Amino acid sequence: MRPALQRDFSRQSRSAKYMAEADRETETVAGAAITLTDKAAARVAWLIAQEERNGNRGDLMLRVSVSGGGCSGFQYHFDFDDSVNEDDRTFEKDGVTAVIDEMSLELLGGSEIDFVEDLVGASFQIRNPNATASCGCGSSFSI
Repeated sequence: MRPALQRDFSRQSRSAKYMAEADRETETVAGAAITLTDKAAARVAWLIAQEERNGNRGDLMLRVSVSGGGCSGFQYHFDFDDSVNEDDRTFEKDGVTAVIDEMSLELLGGSEIDFVEDLVGASFQIRNPNATASCGCGSSFSI
């Protein structure tokens, strides 16, 4: 092969390689999901019903997000929301909708959200397969 042609072929191969990697990353984000356990879905439904009894809207969704901070680097956040933004993905379980933005989904893809009651108290917990470490209380993590 002529040197110029070989260089062009190498560039094309590298471009194809980078495009394939970018496609894989897109597929990972696009195919990523979070799961609500039965207990988590039931608890969210109960909390939404309480909000409705207090005069708030009943069409609320659980918003799950991640921000920088906490003792391990990233913090989990739970809130109610009544809107879905352009960069949000939604996941449903037993009539309950969880909403998560794409940036948070990159850090939480494959996670399971559970509601746990024990002697210490009750809380939502995230089992995040992407986390390499987390704090003792489970509200922050690192990757």
